[in-house]
Amino acid sequence: MSFSLGRFFKITVFGESHGVGIGVVVDGCPAGLSLSESDIQAELNKRRAKDPTISTQRVETDKVRIISGVFNGFTTGAPITMMVLNEDVRSEYYESIRYRPRPGHADYVAYVKYGGFNDYRGGGIFSGRITVGMVAAGAIALKLLSMLNIKVIAHTINIGGIEARNYDLNDVKSFEEAVESSPVGCADLNASQEMVNLIRKVNEAGDTVGGIAEVVIYNVPPGVGEPLFDTLDGDLAKAFFSVPGVKGVEFGVGFKAASMLGSQYNDRYSVANGRIITTTNNSGGIQGGISNGMPIICRVAFRPPSSIKIPQKTVDLTTYEEVNLKLSGRYDPCILPRALPALKSIAAVVLADHLIISHMIPRVLK
Repeated sequence: MSFSLGRFFKITVFGESHGVGIGVVVDGCPAGLSLSESDIQAELNKRRAKDPTISTQRVETDKVRIISGVFNGFTTGAPITMMVLNEDVRSEYYESIRYRPRPGHADYVAYVKYGGFNDYRGGGIFSGRITVGMVAAGAIALKLLSMLNIKVIAHTINIGGIEARNYDLNDVKSFEEAVESSPVGCADLNASQEMVNLIRKVNEAGDTVGGIAEVVIYNVPPGVGEPLFDTLDGDLAKAFFSVPGVKGVEFGVGFKAASMLGSQYNDRYSVANGRIITTTNNSGGIQGGISNGMPIICRVAFRPPSSIKIPQKTVDLTTYEEVNLKLSGRYDPCILPRALPALKSIAAVVLADHLIISHMIPRVLK
């Protein structure tokens, strides 16, 4: 089992969906960073649904407590431990389906891997609630990145085939404001409303829908990444796949590169304001596993949430007989709106780790 990510800036997530709470230990954060619970809370609040009609009916305050690693308002260099208590927990339903794995969920594979000792309530460690720890750690990483003027924005570009088209990544301020104003985190506000309408329609039918998010990272200096096996894009992809529901990751033009000619794909170098740039960004800001100074652009595909209210077939693990299953818990009809803060945070964690490795962030801040 591995619940840790990173080498020099290392996070370890703990807790379960219906356990006492969710938390994270951040080891390797530089000493001298100004940090308070309000800094963490500001990011955790972004996990909460902006529109309750398109989200789970489980409502958690996610009030964070910093237990260690901060003294007199600054990080000490010791491990930072943060925890959020679970408050709105209803576990009785999961007792009735303990041996009836939900199709699409990790119930069956967890049962096999852990010999039936896994916490099956609400998915346990496989629940989207585990991202609370990621977001808490990400709040610290984002503060570190801000010292280098690095900004991370995660936004929705597709839900159920509805695509965002009308937005400008270069107008960072307007782009970010549009994302934050949308219930689904979509910068194209017309597409945003269509997405909301679709999620409501799907939810009323007892079904769910997937989509695609895009993560854009600005002002990463060139030279960040550790080939051959610790490349920047490789570590980002690994981190994104730790977010429940992710099924695909691509950078730049991604899989479209397979149908392009080299003369079409290659990003030509140029000079602007005394710095080397590329006139296109088909590589998504990473070449050879190393950042090239252009915006890092990656897309993350989410499957539809597996919990649907439509009756399904499954197998009873005690009898090996097929049985009917009709779920009645509290679920998100679409993962994307509440997954965006997790993507943003986990990307920030990876970048903070790599920047410390590259000596671009010192171990003691002055």
